[in-house]
Amino acid sequence: MKKAYVFPGQGSQFPGMAKDLYEANAGAKAMLEKANEILGFRITDIMFNGTPEDLKATKVTQPAVFLHSVVLAKCYEGFHPDMVAGHSLGEFSALAAAGAMDFEDALRLVSIRARAMQKACEIKPSTMAAIIALPTEKVEEICADCSGVVVPANYNCDGQIVISGEIDAVNEACEKMKAAGAKRALILQVGGAFHSPLMEPAREELAEAIETTVFKTPVCPVYQNVTAQASVDPATIKKNLLAQLTSPVKWTYTVRNMIADGAGYFMEIGPGNVLQGLIRKIAGDTVTVEGLSCLK
Repeated sequence: MKKAYVFPGQGSQFPGMAKDLYEANAGAKAMLEKANEILGFRITDIMFNGTPEDLKATKVTQPAVFLHSVVLAKCYEGFHPDMVAGHSLGEFSALAAAGAMDFEDALRLVSIRARAMQKACEIKPSTMAAIIALPTEKVEEICADCSGVVVPANYNCDGQIVISGEIDAVNEACEKMKAAGAKRALILQVGGAFHSPLMEPAREELAEAIETTVFKTPVCPVYQNVTAQASVDPATIKKNLLAQLTSPVKWTYTVRNMIADGAGYFMEIGPGNVLQGLIRKIAGDTVTVEGLSCLK
């Protein structure tokens, strides 16, 4: 039975995150202090003592989730993955944990990504919505039939797809989804249209940083959001990471492919438990699913 380690994305942050790691493990403390130095501000002060609102700040949220996840993986003696994957931002955590990028380089990319996404959100008003209990094909069909930009952004599990785009287009799509039988079409409290064509300015800005970053062969296959396929080739990993911001997160297919390739045990490493729930919905009782948010 192969072990798969998965890493959460933005939205899993919480006040006090990684404080236990910092206090209990010298290696974790050193990594987190190094992060403060790289970022140019004490992100640990916000992670440990900030309010939920403080943690929503773009320059904080993504680095904070990344740090909690990667520091935990690096300090966990049981981290011996046969395969890894991450949801959206979590793909950067997965790549760093698996050695495809140095910790410092990955953190710099995450920081650039967060700021670039915020700037892209300010260019054009946009949003996202969760569509519950509507067939995937119907969601895709309705998005394609709407005026304006609206696309499937996150294929989270069967019956749960997040759409992304211009505000009017997303609202139009939500009404059509409900009319078509969706149980819910819920507008999400997010800053903009992630994983849609509206993130193109952010992709261009991040591309410059990715192109100058050294990528290495990871210790195990990395299943990437854009393709849902495994890769160990640095050039392929870089190409897929470049496309990630404007492409959908194919999480459902990623988990299925990992299981098809022998994964029988999944552990979510980082804050929260969102991925554990999604994996259980995708795989049922066919796999073992656990979480690790602090050192055992």
